Amino acid sequence: MLAEQRARIILEQLSQHQTVSVTDLCQTTGASEATIRRDLNALARQGRLVKIHGGATSLEEEEFLAREPDLATKQRYAREKECIARYAASLVGDDDVVYLDTGTTSLHMANHLKDSKALFVTSSIDFAGMLSAHERRVYILGGALKPGTVDIVGAEALAAIRHYNFTKVFLGTSGVSLSQGFTTPDPEAAALKALAASRSHSVYMLADSSKFGRVTAATILPLNEAQIITDRLPDRKYLDSTDIIAV
Repeated sequence: MLAEQRARIILEQLSQHQTVSVTDLCQTTGASEATIRRDLNALARQGRLVKIHGGATSLEEEEFLAREPDLATKQRYAREKECIARYAASLVGDDDVVYLDTGTTSLHMANHLKDSKALFVTSSIDFAGMLSAHERRVYILGGALKPGTVDIVGAEALAAIRHYNFTKVFLGTSGVSLSQGFTTPDPEAAALKALAASRSHSVYMLADSSKFGRVTAATILPLNEAQIITDRLPDRKYLDSTDIIAV
């Protein structure tokens, strides 16, 4: 069977089932696993499917967000974010060195960390203030204030974070996509999040269920480089790319 014929069959199977396995495609086409994997890689490079462990999934119907959501939008899903924050805070031990990102869900975490003896590093002035009021150990990154916020970004913040080694990092994201990974509208914020993740033993992405299937301007990380803590998993196909904790 020609490569073009196999490609047509693969795409037809995806249109019917959304997700296909290498094993099933071998049975359907009579081709070897090595051949099917090459076909999937070629189709993924062409942007016609998303390659996942053991097979492929169809491209998402993704919502692209060109701008950062306004404050009213960010404050939606308050109950879900509170559940996520409570669970995330429960993962922090007294011996941890924790980087906590900016974002509404991260701020919810502060309410559950008032008695923690962990060492915290953050780019959020709000978060630092909330914890320091309870005499917790908090370091805040130096750098530029992001316009319209009390969050630190920029080259100085990137330089500062290189002085730390974290046991756990908790990050916010504006989008969760199989094809584009975790994304945020601000490239400077994306760079800071990615660097923090690279300096940590464990990385957790705090993402309520509304973030799935969304893409914004700058990629933070591929999905397989962070565990997701969410209120609800909209589609089980994401489980092929990373570990997901639904609280």
